[in-house]
Amino acid sequence: MGFISEFKDFAMKGNVMDMAVGVIIGGAFGKIVSSLVDNVIMPVVGKFSGGADFSKLAIDLGGTVETTNEAGETVMEPVLLKYGAFIQSIIDFTIIAFCIFLMIKMVNKARVAIEGEPEPEVKEDPEDIQLLREIRDSLKKG
Repeated sequence: MGFISEFKDFAMKGNVMDMAVGVIIGGAFGKIVSSLVDNVIMPVVGKFSGGADFSKLAIDLGGTVETTNEAGETVMEPVLLKYGAFIQSIIDFTIIAFCIFLMIKMVNKARVAIEGEPEPEVKEDPEDIQLLREIRDSLKKG
């Protein structure tokens, strides 16, 4: 089997196509959730926290580094440990994870309302366990 035909078989499998659709929809869903966090939730959090913006918090480590600004000019900037951006990312992640949790919870409730409760699986014990139970019961009888 040639390399091209192997790749074709791999790319056309259902799993790969399902994954591709999932990644695309996940990207779009991520934009929706990010917009919800940035434009709806964070302004409310900022209002109640007195307008705190963690992303600006940093420690000056001393010294400078040469960078290029948006205009294409070379400028010297201080070397900063931007721990505030890390804190802000943790807060954003927590809010996004909570929003996704709530959305999944709503989807699951809607699915149960439409399809009904799934029937619990009845698992049979393995054959050796059944045999041991039969031996135990026969010994009890006498």
